[in-house]
Amino acid sequence: MKVVFHYSAGSGLSEELGALGEQGLFVQQVAVEDKEGFERAIRDCEVLWHVLEPITSQHIGNAPNLKLIQKIGVGVNTIDVAAAEANGITVCNMPGTNSQAVAEMTLLLMLSALRQVSYFDLKTRQGRGWDFPPDIQDSLGEISGKTVGFVGYGEIPQRLAPILKSMGARILYNATAPKDIDDSEFQELDQLLGAVDILSLHIPLTSDTASLIDKSSFQKMKPGSVFVNTSRGGVVDHDALIYALKHGPLRAAGLDVYATEPVLMEDPLLKLNNVTLMPHIAWLTSETLKRSIAVAAENCFRLRSGKELLYCVSGS
Repeated sequence: MKVVFHYSAGSGLSEELGALGEQGLFVQQVAVEDKEGFERAIRDCEVLWHVLEPITSQHIGNAPNLKLIQKIGVGVNTIDVAAAEANGITVCNMPGTNSQAVAEMTLLLMLSALRQVSYFDLKTRQGRGWDFPPDIQDSLGEISGKTVGFVGYGEIPQRLAPILKSMGARILYNATAPKDIDDSEFQELDQLLGAVDILSLHIPLTSDTASLIDKSSFQKMKPGSVFVNTSRGGVVDHDALIYALKHGPLRAAGLDVYATEPVLMEDPLLKLNNVTLMPHIAWLTSETLKRSIAVAAENCFRLRSGKELLYCVSGS
């Protein structure tokens, strides 16, 4: 079975992928930037392991042997699922494989924003670590005593909640419905926005969540709030976020996702000192990749033997 992995693996992972050949699974890696190579590779593959580069209806139409698009992760907003369904191609994801990594990155971005790590890192590299205006002291804070609000309350925020509580934070959340959880308090979104010191997003990008956090949302937040997004850039109004960082109420933000990816060099976010920026790699650890490849390989073996696939998003 031929698999195209739209990603460049490191040497350790490449060795593991090569070993799958002994089980009849031949994985061809294609770098994201190699557009022509990808077009050639998918023409005769049966399975595509997809990471982030969008998979369009044109890609799908050019892959007559394709039977499965396996998302390495959870969000399938970068896959034309309707086109896949129309061509009889199953789309699967793998919930949970990256939860630990994203939870840890979320905590890292919270702490980085509270302590203005990006600002002080640059100052230190310039040999000016102690050369900063006194007023910046007012923008530095701790998690202890803060109210942290999660929009979406799946596995990632539920992993973080006890850690944050142990650090002295209060936990609020908004979700499609209240959950039977003792250590956190459900609130409607507008109420939550006005109550939190740190807002963290954990929702998929859908027609209902696109630009969910907009100008009016930021206006409801407390002066000096911190904003963290490790979900999808499209759930936030980009211009409203920039305005809130420049003019308030946000003191700082930690971002791993953007309206356009990769983030454009002319994006005003890159010029702001009060933002920690990561290139959509909250999921990326060696542990996540090992868990993910295990699920992806299992689905290939199931496909080959006609068994029910794991975590189908569409198809059968």
